[in-house]
Amino acid sequence: MNLQGARVLVTGGAGFVGQQVCERIKAAGASEVRAPRSATLDLRTADACRQAVEGIDLVIHLAATVGGIGLNREKPGELFYDNIIMGVHLMEAARLANVQKFVTVGTICAYPKFTPIPFREETLWDGYPEETNAPYGVAKKALLVMGQAYRDQYDFNAVYVLPVNLYGPGDNFDPNSSHVIPAIIKKIYDAQQLKSERVVFWGDGSPTREFLYVDDCADGLIAAAQNLQSSEPINLGAGFEISIRDLVESITEKMGYTGRIEWDSTKPNGQPRRCLDTSRATKLLQWEARMNFDQGLQHTIDWYRANALPVQEPNW
Repeated sequence: MNLQGARVLVTGGAGFVGQQVCERIKAAGASEVRAPRSATLDLRTADACRQAVEGIDLVIHLAATVGGIGLNREKPGELFYDNIIMGVHLMEAARLANVQKFVTVGTICAYPKFTPIPFREETLWDGYPEETNAPYGVAKKALLVMGQAYRDQYDFNAVYVLPVNLYGPGDNFDPNSSHVIPAIIKKIYDAQQLKSERVVFWGDGSPTREFLYVDDCADGLIAAAQNLQSSEPINLGAGFEISIRDLVESITEKMGYTGRIEWDSTKPNGQPRRCLDTSRATKLLQWEARMNFDQGLQHTIDWYRANALPVQEPNW
């Protein structure tokens, strides 16, 4: 799809990744980039979705209700409902409005709990997701099925990408809903400000994760919008894995924290391992991640130091 002159809707366009995506679409010469805020257009309703897609050529569906393990345990019903209902209403509205292309942004949480490493797209249905984030993962995975069904019946050009865990400047650092890297950075930063001698993290530090820098993800989504023609899912990742324990050690070293690190093994670890096979993205999108992880971590730490949230007393 040629973005020159296109009218584009980016749901979640004011968010972490969405802002980067909107900038790239504008730079590609789109005639309109629409990024409605949830306060003015609630995409959980069919009427709002019909308004959002009116006159649109391309939809990139990034909007989601999402968070870390804590939020997934606290609000599984809300996470399931919000994410599935937004996607269902929006895709149906886009089909009825003759939108040319629909890019659904899925989640790595859709993969089975014990997926062989590296995760290959064809294993997506080989088991149930990790329990703590299954409602969110299943809701997002249902939109893959919807897109494929709509392509088969209506010849609707729906595509589906699966980004791995994201990080970078501008991430969500709210401890009630943040993911692992911003959560670690905020905990260490607060401990330094409070002169705390210890920091406690959930689990035992053994799970591994893969992390994709926000700019690389935005580039991958643009590549999918421009180049992807298949309804089969495509992984977006950086091609490496790091244990949470090693990640904490790396961040504490970069931030100069010298206190004690403790692990609360009564709390859940989440999925044991995550690392993606990105060969399909390389082949079909002509895309691969470029940011060095150490450099990306430093950029994220530097950004947070300049934009820190109020310090919070620890609750462990």
